[in-house]
Amino acid sequence: RVQREEGLAYLFISHNLDLVRHVSDRIHVMYLGRAVEEGGAEELFERPLHPYTEALLASVPGWDPTDRRMFGRVLSGEPPSPLWDPPGCPFEPRCPKACERCRAEAPALRELAPGRRVACHLA
Repeated sequence: RVQREEGLAYLFISHNLDLVRHVSDRIHVMYLGRAVEEGGAEELFERPLHPYTEALLASVPGWDPTDRRMFGRVLSGEPPSPLWDPPGCPFEPRCPKACERCRAEAPALRELAPGRRVACHLA
């Protein structure tokens, strides 16, 4: 409301995805300082295109403390050093969907649909 009434734009940076969803019109998901996915907030939450976005959304705990699914999907491995620039996709060492192309070639951020961009060979 304040944004609309005052004609403001803002950049909100957070790891709190539940909050991000409610204060953002558009979301840019970053991994090691690189954009891996962009899109409208609701669409990105409903249909993530990048494996890292999927993992982030799967890690958001639900409101039900008896729901054990919130402790389920965890990424394996450690993120590489941001000082090391691997030849392929930076997310490849932790990606459950990685293929040979991911190891050799960094994916470009490309538009798959109007307003939806993703940096993944498999999207």
